[in-house]
Amino acid sequence: MANDLSTPLTGRKRKPGETGRGFPVARVLLAIIALIGIGFVLRLTLANDPNGGRPSQEVAITSTRNSNQVANAVATGPATITADPQQYPAGSTIPTTGVDVPASASQPDAFGVLPDLSEETANGPIPRIASDGRTPFATYSRPNTAPTGLPEVAIIVSGLGINEQGSLDAIERLPPDVTLAFAPYGKTLNNSVAAARSSGHEILLEIPLEPFDYPQNDPGPQTLLTGETPRANLDKLFWLMARFGGYAGVINNMGARFTASAADFSPIMEELGARGLGYIDDGSSNRSVAPQLAAGNKVPFSRVDAMIDANPSQQSILAALTSLEAKAVENGHAIGIVSALPISVAAVAEWAAALESKGLVLVPASALMKQAE
Repeated sequence: MANDLSTPLTGRKRKPGETGRGFPVARVLLAIIALIGIGFVLRLTLANDPNGGRPSQEVAITSTRNSNQVANAVATGPATITADPQQYPAGSTIPTTGVDVPASASQPDAFGVLPDLSEETANGPIPRIASDGRTPFATYSRPNTAPTGLPEVAIIVSGLGINEQGSLDAIERLPPDVTLAFAPYGKTLNNSVAAARSSGHEILLEIPLEPFDYPQNDPGPQTLLTGETPRANLDKLFWLMARFGGYAGVINNMGARFTASAADFSPIMEELGARGLGYIDDGSSNRSVAPQLAAGNKVPFSRVDAMIDANPSQQSILAALTSLEAKAVENGHAIGIVSALPISVAAVAEWAAALESKGLVLVPASALMKQAE
């Protein structure tokens, strides 16, 4: 007889006592799913929440100021901002622009240089026009107190600063109206220049320019050269300008080739004008285009009329000074230049003491420099 396992499922007869009812799993699952769906629809309908209950946060995106307290304060009124104490230590002054400058910026430093007339560079401070419009030329020039109506004579002593003792001797012997030009190479330049300024002298910076026989005749390190890029020559100029401060202008040392090249000289003169400095041509070359370039860049300018100690003997120096006097009488003014040789300094000091008795007056070189409109 076949057992239940071998009996076909279809057409199987129930045994006595079987009820024919099992657990309806499929129906229960369908009911649960239907209930979940109905619940979801009811939540959307009754709660009016399009995000379906997901967490959310409202953020205003119409203005970026709303989340910035400093910006909001600036927009509605004055704000107090606390600076980094490492960046601006207590007691320091933060530079400002405009005509109102801190009082400390108008006080000269130990070398007589005004901070608001200086610009920091990689080589050190160099002159600039102050925020209130003051120029180094106007600020550092010695005032002309000579009587008006008399022929005026200016003397420039060049080559100072290399020999400290010789420079100090010249500063002591020469009257304050003598203008002093310092070379940019001395080891104690700041001290020598400070001594000169404290004695009342106005100061010029000598800048080395390329002569025709360069490098056989070399004015010194950082000489400005023809044929170099303007950037290269300006970098040299900034190095030279940073050697010391407190000068009213510059004067060339040599430079017959450079001063004859408008293409090379023009960027230099433009920079001098932008920084409020004057320029004096030493008169050594008739081919110099300095007068035209100075006028075009509003640079206070003058040209030396005579080299006084071309022959460094007392007799020749005194003769050259007499010739300079005659030129001053003829034109109303004249400028002479001498080197810092002891014999030249002594001769000029003696000559200057008797100048007024001849009906002439000694004036600083800046007094004879034409200022462009």
